[in-house]
Amino acid sequence: MPERQITPEPQLAAVQSALLTAPDRDDAEHGSVTLPVARVAVDVSLSHLDRFFDYAVAPAQDAEAVPGARVRVRFAGKLRDGFIVERCAASEHEGRLATLHKVISAEPVLTSEIVRLIRRTADHYAGCFADVMRLAVPPRHAATEKATPAAHSDRPRAAPSTSAGPFRHYPTGEALLGSLRRRMSPRAAWQLTPTSAEAGDWAVGFAVAAAETLAGGRGTVAVVPDQRDLLRLQQACVEVLGERSFVVLTSDLGPAARYRAFLAVLRGDVRVVIGTRAAVFAPVRDLGLLALWDDGDDLLAEPRAPYPHAREVLAIRAAESGAAVLLAGYGRTAEVQQWVDRGWLRELKAERAAMRHSAPRVKIAGDSDFALQRDPHARETRLPHEVFELVRAALLQGPVLVQVPRAGYLVSLTCQTCRDRVRCPACSGPVRVGAASAEGQGVASCGWCGRLVTDWACPTCGEHRWRAPVVGAGRTAEELGRAFPQTPVRQSAAGRVLSTVPSGAAIVVATPGAEPTAEGGYAAALLLDTSLLLLRADLRAGEEALRRWLNVVGLVRSGADGGSVLAVGESTSRALQALVRLDPDGFAQRELAERAEARFPPAVKMIQVDGRSEALAEFLELAELPGPTEVLGPVELGPSTTGDAPVHRLTLRSPLALGQALTKAVKDVSGVRSARKSEGALRVRVDPVDIA
Repeated sequence: MPERQITPEPQLAAVQSALLTAPDRDDAEHGSVTLPVARVAVDVSLSHLDRFFDYAVAPAQDAEAVPGARVRVRFAGKLRDGFIVERCAASEHEGRLATLHKVISAEPVLTSEIVRLIRRTADHYAGCFADVMRLAVPPRHAATEKATPAAHSDRPRAAPSTSAGPFRHYPTGEALLGSLRRRMSPRAAWQLTPTSAEAGDWAVGFAVAAAETLAGGRGTVAVVPDQRDLLRLQQACVEVLGERSFVVLTSDLGPAARYRAFLAVLRGDVRVVIGTRAAVFAPVRDLGLLALWDDGDDLLAEPRAPYPHAREVLAIRAAESGAAVLLAGYGRTAEVQQWVDRGWLRELKAERAAMRHSAPRVKIAGDSDFALQRDPHARETRLPHEVFELVRAALLQGPVLVQVPRAGYLVSLTCQTCRDRVRCPACSGPVRVGAASAEGQGVASCGWCGRLVTDWACPTCGEHRWRAPVVGAGRTAEELGRAFPQTPVRQSAAGRVLSTVPSGAAIVVATPGAEPTAEGGYAAALLLDTSLLLLRADLRAGEEALRRWLNVVGLVRSGADGGSVLAVGESTSRALQALVRLDPDGFAQRELAERAEARFPPAVKMIQVDGRSEALAEFLELAELPGPTEVLGPVELGPSTTGDAPVHRLTLRSPLALGQALTKAVKDVSGVRSARKSEGALRVRVDPVDIA
């Protein structure tokens, strides 16, 4: 195919002209400036301008215009913020350069290591440097920057050698800690035993690993999915490291607190950072360990372009810096299994006998002829007899956790006779029933328009009665409360998430991801409506279901202390069988093999491009895709958020060996369309987390 020539648009020509034109104010000679050129990363998210631009440094700016400093420059006729990434002796551009308009702050907040990480991350996800830069560097807080920094300590509270914590329950755990102390860089996939006992305490494990790394003179970055995990890790770090030996870095902090923590890391006052997904970019000096908890959690995927995943950014940074890697979880994703198969990660897991001893006993309701003889409907009913037996026995020992996939009361209604979906007579929206009122009667209303549905008749058969095939956490809590009237029932779901519950007898009904921890661990746990998680229209449905179930098992006491878990569902389900065997790595191996056969990530490189049909047609016309690359679609997804035109999806996939070339080809097209000012925005996602 002949090389395509693209004529710069007037905006690009204006940018080039602005950079090569002297400013209106006095431009002094640069004889007194050692490196008169500043290479600047301008905060502009345009694909065809995704590069660094050269500006002249005036003698008065020489001392403050250091690499990493925040500056303001004139770009395409407007003043824009940016960062100096490098000082140079000369520029490749001919002619005179525009001078830096202003040095906002001489604090070098963008280090050379993070510049390389941002560049590689942006290229990996076919995005712009500026978009990733906003994730890596928090907004400036001037008062905090000028204030006296708080005192920190780089000495752990407890001597790391006195206890290996949970690592002592794993054959090579103490050897891994020794490697960290000796400044080596092991890379491990830590398969934790799911239990509330010490062997399953990942938070203490991260703190101990950070202490050993710190004892070796290096820093640590530990990333978790959400605030509840962060709070647990923070408590463990206080116990092991001390309050002033680490900082918390998360977007939920206020502007001053977040920037204060960032500066403490940047200036080398502290070398242990814990936080959520953006903390993976923390500028820790002499980085020795990168740790990540539960990489399968979708909260680790950035919802803004270019949609980087913390796991991939961590791997990129580890390859760049040579730091050790610790990916921990009760479950295992196909991506981690692929790295294990390639030898990039080494498995760190307990022996089978030790795992069975430490983990609670897991079984499926109605999984034997004896159980079916006692309760013939055990495989059909939602709450079989075994559920009540387990709850009754476990309440004598402590709290019982009940996981329900859906929040609400009766979240789905169908006709009692023909099983057609109950729809609102006014707008055809889904009808749901809220919690029962004081009179004991639930109120049916439309989930779209909110109208009360009082006199419904099935349009197919005329039936006036309905049934609820999907029951929410609210109704489940009500049913268990009636069955155990002397036991307190607590609920934890979106909008009202409990962090912890006391060790006394109680029933805790929670939705996935909202399960609180219990003091001393739960005596038992129930997994209800397991088929709802498995029937999700998503490639990762089985992997995600097993991950959520294992996270529940990890909150229950060990089998030696009487802990038990009962799952209600189809006993032949492969995910449930893996749960009973506590075999997430075996499940991940089969999952990876099936994805390789069906050509899905991570076995192949996949890129999804969403947009209007005209924009996708232009995309295909411009794209020079490496062969062999499969082009699937475009297919219609539905109306856009504005409702003006339907959104279509184009899917590209190629062998992993051509993944970098495919990503570059997609990014080149984005640059051409950006220079042309083509109509219709495109959403590009590389290796998307959700593939429905």
